[in-house]
Amino acid sequence: MDRIPKLIMQDSLDGFVQNSVIAQLRQRPRVVETGSFVLGWDPSSDSRFISYATPTSAAATAADVAALVAEFRAVDRVPRLEYVVSAAPGLEGQLLAAGFTVEARHDYLVCTPDSLVVPAAPDGCTIAAPASDAEIAAAVAAQNEAFGGEYASTEADVARVRRNLDKGAVFVVARLDSGEFAGAGQAGSPSAGASEVAGIAVRPAYRRRGIAGALTAEVTRQAFAGGVEIGWLEASGEDSWRVYERVGFAATGKRLYIALD
Repeated sequence: MDRIPKLIMQDSLDGFVQNSVIAQLRQRPRVVETGSFVLGWDPSSDSRFISYATPTSAAATAADVAALVAEFRAVDRVPRLEYVVSAAPGLEGQLLAAGFTVEARHDYLVCTPDSLVVPAAPDGCTIAAPASDAEIAAAVAAQNEAFGGEYASTEADVARVRRNLDKGAVFVVARLDSGEFAGAGQAGSPSAGASEVAGIAVRPAYRRRGIAGALTAEVTRQAFAGGVEIGWLEASGEDSWRVYERVGFAATGKRLYIALD
């Protein structure tokens, strides 16, 4: 935390990140505000990781939770929330009482323009914005393979990336000199001064070459160039944690993922 400016305190960073999640969900193609929650969903995808809700205050009631579940059911999506724990300390108990189960608890890491370190791209690899829809499709396919799926993408995937780019999001690809796409990464459009760096993915055959760090740094650099004050992300394991720390991210707070399956 030494590299994070001293004037930014823990509570304000938690608030910064939670407010950015609220603002990001309000940019989804479909938005429902109910009680103390906002639900953002995308009719083009049934992925539980794209359509979810977050609290807008710490004052949620059992009736608010029931109303939120009903809104999810109305749009045929799994009731699911992601949020900074300190933003609503008593909410987890209410959700568990309503039948929700915890998916994961993650630390989130934060980077500022002063703490960012941008390494050189690995030899034989170019880190840059995609030049065409075909490159977006190949990059999304690389992300899908990196996260355990098939090397494939759809027109809806490309349209989603284009829609996000139109809103100020960042999408960066790792293109090898051979013409293959090794991976990709992205950052959400500026929301309440912050942006989530997400989807940093490198195909298994091209890992441990420094590509993930170069992707993370370039995505974050472009987000800062677009006016973002704080970039944040979550690490899924020790390897990715080390990658993110090397480019200037520092552990800061806790986030909860919880769903009613």
